[in-house]
Amino acid sequence: MLNLLMIAVGLSMDAFAVSMTNGMCISGHCNKNRFFGHAFVWSAMFGLFQGLMPLLGYFLGRTFSALISSFDHWVAFLLLAFIGGKMVWEAIHPEEEECDVNLPFGTIVTQAVATSIDALAVGVSFALLQVEIFSASGIIALTTLLLSLAASFLGKGFGSLLKSKAEVFGGVILILIGVKILLEHTLLA
Repeated sequence: MLNLLMIAVGLSMDAFAVSMTNGMCISGHCNKNRFFGHAFVWSAMFGLFQGLMPLLGYFLGRTFSALISSFDHWVAFLLLAFIGGKMVWEAIHPEEEECDVNLPFGTIVTQAVATSIDALAVGVSFALLQVEIFSASGIIALTTLLLSLAASFLGKGFGSLLKSKAEVFGGVILILIGVKILLEHTLLA
């Protein structure tokens, strides 16, 4: 359960960072009630997509798991290490982000898809590791929703101070979980 919660936190860091940015962008442009409504909508979308992507990845992984069962731990490690490394790289080398005050629904959906692609690969890993996918997806979705909502208010209050640190933290967590999976399968095999 602790591993799953750590994965959920790691996966939610992209959504956390985007939610913080969204919070910074619209904080001065709407009142407190309206801000909460906006923050809840994008947080819910991030949670929904973070929960759906592992399901999709899981069922894709289950389809191909018989073909790769002898080296599945390496696949899980490589996927998690790649995703984590990418998150750390992007945090250290940030791109310029646009600040759209309106944040139309299409923009929020695009952000939700973009921040949840990593969860698709984790879903493949879950299939290889035979994780109970429905509870795992629910935990990932709820964790992302709650952390995104918190990040929205942090963004409103603190600005860009914490953004890259959150992405580095999430990336390092995913890399460490990948190493743990690799060590468990190679040392215990």
